[in-house]
Amino acid sequence: MWRRDFNLGALVVGLTGLLGLRAASAQNNVISSRGEGMDGDVISTEPRRRRAPSPYANAMNNAVPPPGSAPAATILVVGDSLSAEYGITRGKGWVALLAAKLRAERPDVNVMNASISGDTTAGGRARLPALLNQVRPVMVVIELGGNDALRGLDLTSTQKNLEAMIQASHEVNARVVLVGMQIPPNYGPDYSTQFSVMFHQVAKRNNISLVPFFLKGIADAPDAANQFQPDRIHPREEAHPRMLGNVWPDIKKNLQGH
Repeated sequence: MWRRDFNLGALVVGLTGLLGLRAASAQNNVISSRGEGMDGDVISTEPRRRRAPSPYANAMNNAVPPPGSAPAATILVVGDSLSAEYGITRGKGWVALLAAKLRAERPDVNVMNASISGDTTAGGRARLPALLNQVRPVMVVIELGGNDALRGLDLTSTQKNLEAMIQASHEVNARVVLVGMQIPPNYGPDYSTQFSVMFHQVAKRNNISLVPFFLKGIADAPDAANQFQPDRIHPREEAHPRMLGNVWPDIKKNLQGH
């Protein structure tokens, strides 16, 4: 579980980043792969000077390549600020590191990052069908749920959203890696425990790979306070290699046969 450094006050401060209260915040933290060739380049969108009608519309414009332009083997990452390089240098987040690793080890596989700061499982569920239709990925990495917990949402709805995303991914023959999270006990031990167990139950019921705790070795490390940005919610740039290390074994396993 998270160390006591991560108190309720820190969570409230972190809401400005995780919940994406302003459209500009979501816009500036969407990163994507254009899906051109097999380079797997991860690029970041530039801040818009004029407000877009919707952060989700902007994300779709930047994260989704034209139909037929994505390579045959694409990993689609659908996540929140932890995957959208919130507060760190563009190109230094774990998804960008994954793209670089694949260029070296699996140049036939590309990465597309459709993560949005502040996104919830409901938002991911709404966006996923269009992404699947255009990208046709061989694998979908789902890193969502943290913002549901910070909002205190009913976990039954969170679970249904995750399972709908898994089912939609399976319908296009994509394998799924579910990235689990844990929350501090400030929301009550029962809710925190149920939140963690939910990921295990969803993964087991749908026979998919699970990363039990995305921030293992970071949030529970002896020097946890030094692993996070001042908001004590988002990991520092230096922690992202460890985040990739937590996810990579399951991604590698699910790439077998592709």
